[in-house]
Amino acid sequence: MRILASPAASQVVPGVLGFLVVAAMGLALFFLLRSMNKHLRKVVREPRWREETGGQEPGDGDGPQDQSEPDYSRNGSGQA
Repeated sequence: MRILASPAASQVVPGVLGFLVVAAMGLALFFLLRSMNKHLRKVVREPRWREETGGQEPGDGDGPQDQSEPDYSRNGSGQA
């Protein structure tokens, strides 16, 4: 009868090193999420040009009507 036997060679045991790696990753995730929330709180909800024009869209007032807004749907990649 073996009470305090070491595991067989075919068994995988993570041990203390595995726990420390997972704990370090969890700690890093905590600080990354905290930093992300801090940066997101700084984001301005309304752009400055809307505050200056009184909430009007750029095409709502007087001015050239034939100017089209750039297409940002491609994220600047230039590919469709």
